[in-house]
Amino acid sequence: MELIDNVWSGFCGGMAYLWENADLVAFVVLAAIATIAALYVVTKKEVVHSAFYLALVFVCVAVTYFFLEAEFIGVIQMLVYVGAITILFAFSIMLTRRYIMRREGSDE
Repeated sequence: MELIDNVWSGFCGGMAYLWENADLVAFVVLAAIATIAALYVVTKKEVVHSAFYLALVFVCVAVTYFFLEAEFIGVIQMLVYVGAITILFAFSIMLTRRYIMRREGSDE
């Protein structure tokens, strides 16, 4: 019974630590999301998917600025990079995409 009490008190202590440091937990989760999205940016074969993963990385950077209490820089990051640059990438990819190889027997 003492083992169960020790495990339970350790679990409660760990949860209390996480509750007191919720900003740290949120930052670690945000950093993990940004790192995984950055890896997807360079490993995805579809360029459009890479552009949208890049937008996710930009959003994570903007939220990081909010964590640092630099709200103005975070808003500018959201407007300029997420809003303008990502849409510019997406439109340029969609407008310049060409089919290099055609299937044999297709009339298109």
